[in-house]
Amino acid sequence: MLRGKNGLTLTDDGIFFRQRAEEIIELADRLEQVFVEKNTDVSGVISIGATESIGSKLFAKLVKQFSDKYPLVRFDLYNEMADYIKDRMDKGLIDVGLLLEPIDTSKYDFLRLSQKETWGVLMRDDHPLSEQESIRPDEIAQYPLILPLREKVRAEILNWLKCEEKDLHIPLSYTLLSNVALLVEEGLGSAFCLDGALAIHSSPKLRFIPIYPEHTTRSVLVWKKNYVFSPATSLFIQEINMLRAKIV
Repeated sequence: MLRGKNGLTLTDDGIFFRQRAEEIIELADRLEQVFVEKNTDVSGVISIGATESIGSKLFAKLVKQFSDKYPLVRFDLYNEMADYIKDRMDKGLIDVGLLLEPIDTSKYDFLRLSQKETWGVLMRDDHPLSEQESIRPDEIAQYPLILPLREKVRAEILNWLKCEEKDLHIPLSYTLLSNVALLVEEGLGSAFCLDGALAIHSSPKLRFIPIYPEHTTRSVLVWKKNYVFSPATSLFIQEINMLRAKIV
């Protein structure tokens, strides 16, 4: 700890260890809940992490159907970027994640959803390119751009633009699109995003235009391989696996 005019403050190492301690306490509480569940009807907490995607609609139906079957089960929902969800899942703090590809699934069991997510640009309706049906990446490169923070996705977009970051005007980077839509509306820049994000419909002053040639991705439901889940989570994963017959 460091002593200053305003008292003691944590060093970077201190903050790191405090965060780890909080995660350990949270994990211990979840493990305790597992033992409680074993001696009661199906109940407890299922922790899920979700990105913004079209797949969220199907996931919402799945959660509702499961909740109707097992009303004593409660869900904790974390809306985060895919990399954050994976990190919490690896630590045992999230049970099931709804992620967007690209993703390394080697550590997970997974179900790839059938709906396609299409990449495009969210812009104001008075943008010079707003009347086009589609946009080539080189056309938008000269304007201020808002890009996702996720490293793999960002690299892919830069490849489409055929530019390095230093050659672009990027006033903001983001994890989730919700607040970014407000900044697009204010005129900060145009945002590369997917058509599954609900925020693209948040204002009549905004237009989502797909890029050309088309670039798509898919949502993936993932959970850890060879992991002992709580009874409630195990049942929920069974429900997910039942979707395979409908998707394949």
